[in-house]
Amino acid sequence: MMKEAIATGETVEQAYEKACEMLGVESHEAKFEILEMPVKKTFGLFGGSPAKVRAYVESSPAETAAAYLKKVVSEMGLRDVEVSIQEEENGAMLSLSGEDIGFIIGHRGETLDALQYLAGLVANHVGDGYYRITLDIGNYREKRKETLEVLGRKMAAKALKTGRNCSLEPMNPYERRIIHTAVQEVEGAKSWSEGEDLARHVVIGPEEGERPQRRSNYRGGNRRGGPKGGQNNRRSHPSGNRSHPQGDRKSSGNSPKRDDGDMPLYGRIDRKV
Repeated sequence: MMKEAIATGETVEQAYEKACEMLGVESHEAKFEILEMPVKKTFGLFGGSPAKVRAYVESSPAETAAAYLKKVVSEMGLRDVEVSIQEEENGAMLSLSGEDIGFIIGHRGETLDALQYLAGLVANHVGDGYYRITLDIGNYREKRKETLEVLGRKMAAKALKTGRNCSLEPMNPYERRIIHTAVQEVEGAKSWSEGEDLARHVVIGPEEGERPQRRSNYRGGNRRGGPKGGQNNRRSHPSGNRSHPQGDRKSSGNSPKRDDGDMPLYGRIDRKV
């Protein structure tokens, strides 16, 4: 993206200074092109024309994205927001700072992610090749990354303990990569992604696959309380009366626990049963 201004002056230098002032930059920050050289008046009275100069500034993709973000957050009611740019390989980190700016993060970073996506579209209209924009407020990205890493390792350990797969809530590709990397640190656990588009989520489980569920044991016959053929499994009492000895009562068994606990993650993560 390019900003430019055209100005005139008695000399080229004066015209250039005026053009830079119109751009709001220092003279050393802009480039210029001489459109017309000054022409002196004949006999100091007739004719003549001023110098005309075009000054311009070529904005980087990050600067273009930063200017766009300032305009957007201004429309959201935030007037005094600063955007700092930290250049990275093939992209830049844009950090927003200001008073009462935390609400821009949104629920689990959803608003921040939306602004980041839009800023990325704007940045990639400048220059050639892909330019990655990352948007951050108050070091939220690093805090979120640490939380997801803890979550990934914890769920991997639980999957190994229970022998069951654990499904997490839908996440964006960046957050899914964090989970996958954390799970790789847990020996015997693996992770993969399932679902499409906004429903795509991470599933964590044992490398060997799920273990079969253990069924409860029932003594004295089938699960309905009697042997095949529908006969009651009763023992004869010496007196001739039939009774149910204490040991022949149905056992409740140890049914497996439901694997649907909640995990805090700037809100709640509901894992699918």
